[in-house]
Amino acid sequence: MKTNVNILATRKTEFFNYDELTWDVVAGLPRDIPLVLPLGTGYNLDLLSDQLGHPPRAGLLPPFPFGWHGSGLEVPEAVFVPYIVNLLDSLRDDGFTRVYCLAPQGFDPQSGQRLTLNFERLSQPHKSQYSPTVFLPPNSELGKVILIPIGHTEQHGYHLPLSVDTVIIDAIVQGTASQVPTRSWAMPVMPYGVSTHRSSFAATLNAGGRAFEDFWVVVIDILVARGFDRFYLMSGHGGNTSFLVNVVKYAGERHRRIFCATAFLHTSGSIGAAALEKYRTSKIGGMGHACELETSFMLHLRPELCQMERVVDETDFISTPDYYMDWIEGGSLVANPPWDDDSKTGAYGAGSHATAEKGRLWLEAAIAEKIDHVEQIHEQHERREKRRNEGYGLWGKVSKK
Repeated sequence: MKTNVNILATRKTEFFNYDELTWDVVAGLPRDIPLVLPLGTGYNLDLLSDQLGHPPRAGLLPPFPFGWHGSGLEVPEAVFVPYIVNLLDSLRDDGFTRVYCLAPQGFDPQSGQRLTLNFERLSQPHKSQYSPTVFLPPNSELGKVILIPIGHTEQHGYHLPLSVDTVIIDAIVQGTASQVPTRSWAMPVMPYGVSTHRSSFAATLNAGGRAFEDFWVVVIDILVARGFDRFYLMSGHGGNTSFLVNVVKYAGERHRRIFCATAFLHTSGSIGAAALEKYRTSKIGGMGHACELETSFMLHLRPELCQMERVVDETDFISTPDYYMDWIEGGSLVANPPWDDDSKTGAYGAGSHATAEKGRLWLEAAIAEKIDHVEQIHEQHERREKRRNEGYGLWGKVSKK
């Protein structure tokens, strides 16, 4: 069985990328293998090997992109720390005993959270301590739609890595920003979201719904205070969706002169839906998770991480007229039954129908859809500001704050 692990060799320890594994490979790892969640990138792996006591192997989780002092967008400790602790607890829940957060020197939370314990936190000198102050986004991007990509690190069946949601949404966001650079700007992708089904299959992380919402509401607060007023929270993971809807509602209530939006996943609006219908070969139920769509994206974007010989099609979802699984979910019922009711391998859908060419075509459609959304966000904000400034309705009677 191939594992497609990208090995980062040092003279002391073999480091592997956790998110390039499949969930069953993670399930088979020794529970005393060190797993490290870095805050940012650029750490010295030889020094990290020393700090860990020179284990033969250790796993590096995807870097957390921002939130600490020096990262470009500093979030209050009381909001930042619970997000990290919940991720580390996900690993402990799977039985791992050597779980660490690798932080820049000087990051020493005083909130009383468990992240302050020495066995959870490792520190190193870091470039963010010495470089000039950098803001995310730069002030030069005022007036643009700030694209905020949020993926996740979770199981995707036997044939796809844990990084699927992050890889896909990052490609869509980068493609959007590169095609309309005067209208949008992309934040670094967040590789951690919410999985309320975390316990069903190993390796899946969970930021926790409340910690997730608190974090992103504060991110919007900080950016609004700097003068930004248009935001698009773009998710590659279905489990984030309901929580991002709440973030958008909170943000709109707190900041009445902004336009903050999200959408149900990607490739699911009018442009994406048409492209799915045009090129799909699976029936309804074939596109849900580790499915025809996500596998096609990955065959196009990261084929070296796909193990197509291990694909298992799973379409035996317990369906009723108002509750069934497909990429654009149907029915009026909203529920959250255990995943292992409907899937033996973690997949929902027909991954065997995937091709790299479909992935290319669907990526083009997803980017076109997001570009259209960027333009709609600009139009919404500009037309609403015009009404406000003209004193429309109650705006003529109340303070314009």
